[in-house]
Amino acid sequence: MSLRINDVVPDFEAQTNQGTIRFHEWLDDSWAILFSHPKDFTPVCTTEFGAVAKLSDEWKKRGVKVIGISVDGVDDHQGWIGDIESYSSSQVDFPIIADGDLKVAKLFDMLPADAYLPDGRTPADSATVRSVFIIGPDKQLKLSMTYPMTVGRNFGEILRAVDALQTTTSKGVATPVDWTVGEDVIIPPAVSDEDAKAKFGEFETIFPYLRKTRLPE
Repeated sequence: MSLRINDVVPDFEAQTNQGTIRFHEWLDDSWAILFSHPKDFTPVCTTEFGAVAKLSDEWKKRGVKVIGISVDGVDDHQGWIGDIESYSSSQVDFPIIADGDLKVAKLFDMLPADAYLPDGRTPADSATVRSVFIIGPDKQLKLSMTYPMTVGRNFGEILRAVDALQTTTSKGVATPVDWTVGEDVIIPPAVSDEDAKAKFGEFETIFPYLRKTRLPE
């Protein structure tokens, strides 16, 4: 299936290093990030898992649940976690899905329906499983991105995207390029000047379709 922004993400049951989960039940009413990897014990992914572990307090501050997925088994995950924690000097306190049968990778359209893992496989056999999915409390997909195997993901940008998604969802605004918390936001074109003044107070009109304002406390 093809998964697009605002689609409800698939539900599934899976084994993780923290036990069995039912995905929608695990999501509950929280924001969540599902980030995937083609294989355990790979160099780029080890650095990425370490970065996510280091950001544990930041995810919690935003009410975001984090879950990893790799197309290897739970035993491999447990061994790999030791390397990740050694590398990052941080505890891996989030679950990692074991997706050896590729069920989840196919549900999220990371691999074609006829994909399989050959004997003696390498990460190249599941290279497209290098994605990030940000999911809202309504269980809808809010943002997705996929990277090649050679390029490490920027989880600072993913954190920034979470801030922007949470702000635009709760405040009815949009955010400009490179926006970070505390900067001016954009008033959507569908909001009239009169309504914008009532809601936000003063605002700057750059073009009739581009108006900026301070975000109300």
